[in-house]
Amino acid sequence: MTRQEFRCLERLRVRWAEIDAQQIVFNAHYLGYFDTAVGAYWRALALPYADTMTSLGGDLFVRKSTVEYLGSAHYDDLLDIGVRCAKVGTTSITVQCAVFRGDELLVHGELVYVFAGAEHQRPLPVPPALRQTLLGFEAAEPMVTVQVGDWGALGAHAGAIRQAVFVQEQKIPADMEWDAADASCVHAVAYNRLGVPLATGRLLEHVPGVAKIGRMAVMRSMRGARIGREVLEALMQAARARGDREVLLHAQLSAASFYMRAGFQQRGPVFEEAGIQHVEMVRSL
Repeated sequence: MTRQEFRCLERLRVRWAEIDAQQIVFNAHYLGYFDTAVGAYWRALALPYADTMTSLGGDLFVRKSTVEYLGSAHYDDLLDIGVRCAKVGTTSITVQCAVFRGDELLVHGELVYVFAGAEHQRPLPVPPALRQTLLGFEAAEPMVTVQVGDWGALGAHAGAIRQAVFVQEQKIPADMEWDAADASCVHAVAYNRLGVPLATGRLLEHVPGVAKIGRMAVMRSMRGARIGREVLEALMQAARARGDREVLLHAQLSAASFYMRAGFQQRGPVFEEAGIQHVEMVRSL
């Protein structure tokens, strides 16, 4: 078993509280590592776990867990926890997990989940949409699609995401969030394979030849899964298609590194907008 066999790897650092009297990670903590990495696996699938299970009419219950120990992790080690779906049965899903320190395999194990009714906990067939998503991810298929269009086509979903992220989470006043520009902007919305909207952004003309991207928002449970990057790329492609030569945006300071990784550069000093520190960033197209 090698790390190259896993499309999803979650990095963890061993904490002081996780080592035992032998100065190595206490054996039971590895199941906790597995569970943390399974959460990352659901993000990689672009499936918000709780909402997904509710929409599918069931939940996943652990039926069996096994762990095999080959080596020991120590305090402050950086570990990569691999997760992959090994099998989807009629009512069960088998997940394999592995703990790597560099390329060294320390621990591996298997988790068998049963899909069942949330209340009666009796097994139910694994829903086809979930089966196809799991198998599709392991086959390196895309987990999201980005639709680009006008407010009439995408406004309901884009607006719901922005309401959740900007108004409810960041406490931006609603009258500052909504403006007349939405009607003339190009909008993008990312959807998972169940059709759930997860991220949005918009594109408008700043001056001739220069596009401005704004209202970039990703649902909290999906951050870090590159979904925002796919929305950003779709908007930049729309700007290129209409002949823009440059794109700018006002990035929240906490998100500046995200845009730098996408090729943007800071221009000018930090400023405040809607009570949040921002910086202007630009990129040639």
